[in-house]
Amino acid sequence: MKTRPLGKTGLSVSELALGGLFVSSIGGAYEQACGAVHRALELGVNYIDTAPGYSNSEEVLGKALEGVTQSYVISSKLGGRPQPFNPQDRDGLLYSVEQSLQLLKRDHIDILMIHEPDRPGQYNWWTAPEHFDGPVMDVLADLKRQGVIRFIGLGGTTAYELPHIINTGRFDVVLTAFNYSLLWREAEVEVLPAAAKQGMGIIIGSPLQQGALARRYDDEVRHGARWMSSPRRAQYLALYDFIDEIGIPLAELGLRFVLSNPHVSCALMGARSRGEVEANVAAVEKGALPTDVLSRLNEIASMVPFRPFEEPFGLPFGREYWGPGGA
Repeated sequence: MKTRPLGKTGLSVSELALGGLFVSSIGGAYEQACGAVHRALELGVNYIDTAPGYSNSEEVLGKALEGVTQSYVISSKLGGRPQPFNPQDRDGLLYSVEQSLQLLKRDHIDILMIHEPDRPGQYNWWTAPEHFDGPVMDVLADLKRQGVIRFIGLGGTTAYELPHIINTGRFDVVLTAFNYSLLWREAEVEVLPAAAKQGMGIIIGSPLQQGALARRYDDEVRHGARWMSSPRRAQYLALYDFIDEIGIPLAELGLRFVLSNPHVSCALMGARSRGEVEANVAAVEKGALPTDVLSRLNEIASMVPFRPFEEPFGLPFGREYWGPGGA
């Protein structure tokens, strides 16, 4: 597995990283999750992402990684614990970090991220919003000085709120999710340029849109999915036609596309099993996509340059849909 610099941190991380959301009870039995973790490490994956909000991911990873001697980088997050969560409560923030350390069975965390500081109305992270100040920044700075954490990160999903926080220059790493993939390119406008300008490590979450680009949904795209706008439907069909033309499986195309961007440090895979890990690693090891393929993908992406207003955040392929979600 090839590695890339994680921005200015001095760390080198594998191009493909393990997303902890599905390394939990969400993803199935502990033995299966543990097998996915061990297989990823065997194949050279050395970056693992988790969070208190990812079910029991921290606990599962703590057990799975116990006794592992090879070097790896682990990141977790602040947000969602303890409940009710108050980001202005210094003691609560410290408690959350202590819980993460205990569950992960570690004495330090390589990267600690603020979880979705960019989502309006979720949490009031900042005492002085115009300066992005508050207890959370003081806690992170103190923990970094003490060696409890090595680097400070941001984990967000918005395309235009997140760059304002990035531009403060106070963070080492950014994880941006749901907005940089084959068909969703909003992060290209401001998030990625801002992070690259700051020399930040850039991690792409949900490069396959949590399954919407992991496999084909031909029948649903052509004859169902009433929640799908006509431009998005036409775009999906154009993508499927292009896949037939070039003979590259959809999931492989999605992963290789993200990693064709030299500014990206790594992409998270949501693998639940050893087999899924092996398939994702095999796809990434084929390398960057040819220029002509990237050019055609850019044309297809431009068919829907921005997310339609009523489009669900997680595209509900294969399940019943009850109305638009926040995008």
